[in-house]
Amino acid sequence: MLYPLPVVMITVADKEGNANIITVAWAGTICSDPAMVSISVRPERYSHKMLMETGEFVINLTTRDLAFATDYCGVKSGRDVDKFKEMNLTPLPASIVKAPLIEESPVNIECKVTEVKQLGTHDMFMAEVVAVHADEKYMDEKNKFHLEKADPIVYSHGTYFTCGEMIGTFGYSVKKK
Repeated sequence: MLYPLPVVMITVADKEGNANIITVAWAGTICSDPAMVSISVRPERYSHKMLMETGEFVINLTTRDLAFATDYCGVKSGRDVDKFKEMNLTPLPASIVKAPLIEESPVNIECKVTEVKQLGTHDMFMAEVVAVHADEKYMDEKNKFHLEKADPIVYSHGTYFTCGEMIGTFGYSVKKK
């Protein structure tokens, strides 16, 4: 019942450079220094083999505009279709890892796996963040990133939602008035 969850599109590539996209709702930050994340993927998924083979992936944040592609990439297998082509998504070369970025995503997080933990139905891939790319159109004059302007989406019990309105900022409950 720990919902809503971020819903992200993970890009992977095998050693030959064949790329795929898998939608994951089990993703999150696990450490700030060094910056680390985790994703959980079922071993039978097409992308799982690529993750095990290369130990690299990219987390591509999703938005309202990417919701249809996000869902499609979660229900169609890369064994059967080229998801980049079918969803008109643009693969871009990453700066460090071999997996491509999705150009249409407002944020791309390049990751290198440090540990894989078999948990039952899913394997958790813990990874160090090695590069982050943010779309300049969401940066303000003080170089602060505003993801809310990209209209990000989340996932809860089989349903996608936008994030809604801001109701506070970190520490607002203890700020002096």
